[in-house]
Amino acid sequence: MKYRRFGRLGWNVSEVGYGAWGIGAGPSGWQGGTDAEALAALHRAVELGCNFIDTAWIYGRGHSEQLVGEVASLHREKRIYLATKVPPKNLAWPSRRGDRIEDVFPYQHIIDYAEKSLRNLRTERIDLFQFHVWEDDWSQTEEWQRAVEDLKRKGMIEGVGISVNTWEPANVLRTLDTGRIDAVQVIYNLFEQQPEDRLFPYCATHDVAVIARVPFDEGSLTGAISLQTRFDESDWRASYFVRENLDQCVPRVDKLRKELGGAMPLPHYALRFILQNSTVSTVIPGMRRKEHVDSNLGLSGLEPLSQELLLMAKRHRWDRTPTSWSQ
Repeated sequence: MKYRRFGRLGWNVSEVGYGAWGIGAGPSGWQGGTDAEALAALHRAVELGCNFIDTAWIYGRGHSEQLVGEVASLHREKRIYLATKVPPKNLAWPSRRGDRIEDVFPYQHIIDYAEKSLRNLRTERIDLFQFHVWEDDWSQTEEWQRAVEDLKRKGMIEGVGISVNTWEPANVLRTLDTGRIDAVQVIYNLFEQQPEDRLFPYCATHDVAVIARVPFDEGSLTGAISLQTRFDESDWRASYFVRENLDQCVPRVDKLRKELGGAMPLPHYALRFILQNSTVSTVIPGMRRKEHVDSNLGLSGLEPLSQELLLMAKRHRWDRTPTSWSQ
């Protein structure tokens, strides 16, 4: 495993981290896994050198945090960086233009969820405490700034981050100007390359860490999604892979896979494209089973993609704007 500097916080984190949404299950989560599989995958990841785990209270309403906390507590001899997120009070993803921070992240709500996450994670301090939605119009508001200052002063959190809304990588730049944000979590993959335009240059200049999420476009870039794919209504993916998305996405994946040919498996190409970018501090694929862990972590430290493969990736950029199903 190779490690990268995590922005101004100075941590050395595994370039392939662990995204713990999928193991949370619960209402509107990913379905089909078991806690036993999740715990085995988490243990395997830590054993292979993964030291950055990203979760959130909403992933199973605390269940993902509890699984992460259980594993981390059994590996206290290792330095594992735990990142979690405070949910919006109105439980609306994404936030909308005009939303008031008093309705989404009021002071006491932020404090309360920090305390909940500390208990779930079995730790005395959260390494990275992130806002799970964001509007840049909130950049100068006092509610969130006072809350994170008080949490830091009490030693409950170390770093502060923002998980940027889907396909809105610039909807955080004014907030970054406050100097209070240490890390940004953003969708970045073979299709979604917009963060390279403005967000990544800003983060590189101001030493803000970048967490790349959704490396496989919620599964399409694994090649496992087809026009016939259907998910149970209780599975979050049913609300994402709606007909409008499938009709646009699947042909793009098929074209990409055809161009890639036998150079390497599509999921490997997708992850290596992200790791090619030095601005990325860590990428957090979801890994619900040990075989996912072995495959993804095994890509760390490989030689860079050839110029031909990198240029091919650039041709598959797909600029999208938020829709009713892009939560």
